[in-house]
Amino acid sequence: MQTTKAKQKKIKCVIWDLDNTLWNGVLIEDGNVQLRDGILDIIQELDNRGILQSISSKNEHEMTMAKLKEFGIEEYFLIPHINWNAKSSNIKNIVTQLNIGMDTIAFIDDQPFEREEVAFALPEVLTIDALDTDQLLEMDAMTPQFITEDSKNRRKMYMSDFERKQIEENFEGPQDEFFAALEMEVTISNVSTEDLQRAEELTVRTNQLNTTGYTYSYEELDALRHSEDHKLMIVELTDKYGTYGKIGLVLVELGETEWTVKLLLMSCRVMSRGVGSIIINHLLMMAKENNVKLRAEFVKTDRNRMMYVTYKFAGFKEVIEEEGGKVIFENDLSMVQPFPDYVKVNILHA
Repeated sequence: MQTTKAKQKKIKCVIWDLDNTLWNGVLIEDGNVQLRDGILDIIQELDNRGILQSISSKNEHEMTMAKLKEFGIEEYFLIPHINWNAKSSNIKNIVTQLNIGMDTIAFIDDQPFEREEVAFALPEVLTIDALDTDQLLEMDAMTPQFITEDSKNRRKMYMSDFERKQIEENFEGPQDEFFAALEMEVTISNVSTEDLQRAEELTVRTNQLNTTGYTYSYEELDALRHSEDHKLMIVELTDKYGTYGKIGLVLVELGETEWTVKLLLMSCRVMSRGVGSIIINHLLMMAKENNVKLRAEFVKTDRNRMMYVTYKFAGFKEVIEEEGGKVIFENDLSMVQPFPDYVKVNILHA
């Protein structure tokens, strides 16, 4: 199989070329092109696995979208880029709009020139020869360990997010008023057996809004949720447009006089919703109620600065800086804030 070098990270989005890749032939030369054998099954299975899909194709936009609609597959492709621009430029735009890492992208094209152009401009992208699409579903990078309900609904949740963003851009007034109009509801609960697959998926998939980058297996998470020395919580967000799914995970190590947040992560889809501050406020309240110090581990990466800022805004101060970029924060619990009025917060602890 002709690809760029093997990568550790799972693919979050497959970006397709069209002519002689998704279908046989060149659309502007033959309007009766047909999908390649087995392609529909691949598209549907990637979607079922929670792998997003988009398009970067040099074609005429209206004609191409009409053909995708004729095949009944246009809904599978988020923010398709169909134009005459460089494929790498299109991919950059897609990645920006999806707000995911470039190293979680795969690009499929039949033309060596196009694959090489992308590989040169975006070396983190996994490039795949269209001749090898029959092996796509067997690739480790395309095979999540678990397929959760959030996985199956991922594309639809992204589509809802695009609708929210459009409404937000057109909203005139303070941000708090917009948040109130969304009728958001955050639920923080202990991780249950039913949550374990999604909890592991979150630790593996979430890189940007992740305070430490620690990953945990299903078995480790199961042990932690039963541990008397730990508290493992999962966070769900909904609003009037539907659910964002289970979008956050928190692991706290419980000492007699001191609690330490070992992991706090959130899906990048909720970056602008203030969920991080709500979770931290809950942790501060719990620490104060239990009369313990609250510390938090933080490991600096090139992508998680937003979480560093979130801790700082919540009143955490650096008390220890270790080698390798690891920081220990501490909060003196003097600035514990109530939850904001614009969101309903449900705390469900067994």
